[in-house]
Amino acid sequence: MFSLLRRNRDIRMVFGAQIVSYLGDWFTFVAMAGLVEDRTNSPFLVSLVLVSMTLPGLLMSPVAGSFADRFDRRKILIVISFLQALSGASMLFYHFMGIWVLFISQSLIAALASFVGPATTAAIPNLTDNDADLRKANALFGSTWGIMLAVGAALGGVFSSVFGRDAAFIADAVSFGIAMILFASVRRPMQSHEVAPGGRKVQPLADMNEALQLAKNDRIILALISSKATFAVGAGIVSQLAVLASDAFHMGDSGRGLLIGVRGVGSGLGPILGARIAGKDLSRLLTVCGFAGLAFAVCYLGAAMSPVIWVAAVFVALAHLSGGAQWTLSTMGLQMESPDHIRGRVIAGDMALVNTMIACTSLLAGAVSQGVGVRPTIVIFSIAAATASTTYLLATSGIRKRLHNDQRPQ
Repeated sequence: MFSLLRRNRDIRMVFGAQIVSYLGDWFTFVAMAGLVEDRTNSPFLVSLVLVSMTLPGLLMSPVAGSFADRFDRRKILIVISFLQALSGASMLFYHFMGIWVLFISQSLIAALASFVGPATTAAIPNLTDNDADLRKANALFGSTWGIMLAVGAALGGVFSSVFGRDAAFIADAVSFGIAMILFASVRRPMQSHEVAPGGRKVQPLADMNEALQLAKNDRIILALISSKATFAVGAGIVSQLAVLASDAFHMGDSGRGLLIGVRGVGSGLGPILGARIAGKDLSRLLTVCGFAGLAFAVCYLGAAMSPVIWVAAVFVALAHLSGGAQWTLSTMGLQMESPDHIRGRVIAGDMALVNTMIACTSLLAGAVSQGVGVRPTIVIFSIAAATASTTYLLATSGIRKRLHNDQRPQ
């Protein structure tokens, strides 16, 4: 997997840009969650931190998908990184304008990030030379998100405690500036077409309708998109990790950093393990996605019932080992099945759906936690996630069987 970085300079540049950007993001998440909880003592408002990192992506996804297919993806990434740096720096205004400026700034960063995901994900097949390198790239990028979550959250807790939360916000802004430079260093074209059919005119509703029609007519793409949706049914409980650390285990930023950090450890290893298990078999890929969602739910049940934070940390890590595998494998499947001229819109639609569900379940989890407490809330959402994953496995059994028969040697 790491040989790909040695051989492919452009993948290395994109990889480096994502590393520094993720590091800054999780520095901010830990600092912002801690600041909001300390100032408001409200689990619901803490859940809004995760919402501010996900919901804005829904609003911009139709436009972002169109841009990724109709304009130069490299130029998009350069401009977006610059604007994210400005938005990150604006977080420091909370001293004068109150904590709500944090939510506004983070929402702007998230809205801009909705352009980054489709552009980079749609570009990866064009930056790799063969299917084997594509699988390696997806495992690498999927694990990087998790690893940088682990490193960023763990370091973020320490960094915030030692240097202060303002320093964490500054680090986030700087990380976007570095990402901009690295994206500018990519040499290979990030799309195989000059302009998508229909020219450069962006028509968000019409463009996304084209992607929806593709999903409607291709049951495999529909199953891959549905996979993330089932995961998102329970993903809102992630918004309560900071509350679990403080309310259930009576720890501050260090405890928040631990639980968020081990989430990253699991998310980092999951894509590598999932890619090895699934291999080239699309039927097996869909099966792994379904059972990974079920394992995610079961492990969060264990976290809810843990007597000490270290036991909870193990369960959280295992939950996101499964979640990371599901997320990366479903994305890789969409890259393989979607034509390049529409791939950005398919990826954007997938992200919009999952971010909407995560935002909604995060809000709901925050409200439930405010009323019944954090442990019962995690139990409730874990049961819902297990039910969704079981339904997914039953609903896709026919597709998986057909794919298995098609791929079986005659």
